[in-house]
Amino acid sequence: MNEKTNSTQQPTTSATAAARTVLVTGGTGKTGRRVAERLTALGHTARIGSRTAPVPFDWNDDTTWDAALDGVSAAYLAYYPDLAFPGAVESVGAFARHAAKAGIERLVLLSGRGEEAAQAAEAAVAEAGTGWTVVRCAWFSQNFSESFFRDAVLAGELALPTGTAVEPFIDADDIADVAVAALTEDGHDGEVYELTGPRLLSFADAAAELSAATGRDIRFTPIAVEECREMLAAIGLPGDFADLFTLILDGRNACLADGVRRALGREPRDFADFARDAAASGLWNV
Repeated sequence: MNEKTNSTQQPTTSATAAARTVLVTGGTGKTGRRVAERLTALGHTARIGSRTAPVPFDWNDDTTWDAALDGVSAAYLAYYPDLAFPGAVESVGAFARHAAKAGIERLVLLSGRGEEAAQAAEAAVAEAGTGWTVVRCAWFSQNFSESFFRDAVLAGELALPTGTAVEPFIDADDIADVAVAALTEDGHDGEVYELTGPRLLSFADAAAELSAATGRDIRFTPIAVEECREMLAAIGLPGDFADLFTLILDGRNACLADGVRRALGREPRDFADFARDAAASGLWNV
């Protein structure tokens, strides 16, 4: 694959590729929004796949699938809340097979490292009968700025059940760049791209980076998984999200991978760069 040297903030795919209509499930989420923006910038049409979209899409309602796929040549599959949740593998597999029968040429699945259910979903997509690429990701850096941990950062305390375990946080911009390349370029079919940042950080390390970027004191406090479950439920999030921390605690993901470099020919963004840019954008302004 040719080396690519584009900015991390710009699409890395070729603007000369034939225009496509791409279904982007989770198109308003952290990665889906970025994928849609990049596709549009490259001259493609991004069809947002959500229950409230002009053409509704619902993972759990197969009567919405035909209309969402009409005229589409590729699809980005981002299952919410997570592939580890009950029913996800069945829904993703059924949709992938449906897409293959509808003549969809490429499916790009957003997956998670170290999740057995996610790997089952990967297999279901690979066996569906269409071109496919897996984008298997570490924890998103943007979890600290756009969703789960943002309020904790604003409060100055990351209270999480992670102890001293480490994670190679990946920037959502890198994920989107890889996904768009796989959706619009040749050479990515059948690839499993495991995406991580360039270094391992504990959550205490992440708190230190966030403190440096914001100029405020943000500390890390270890808590038990059950306490985390209760905290998540209190803010309206599924308590089962707490179980995902076990993927960090046992060390299975405490290693770096080269997926960004293999897919794009460049290195992934560092967490410090993410924190600096997020702070400058005002995402942590109270």
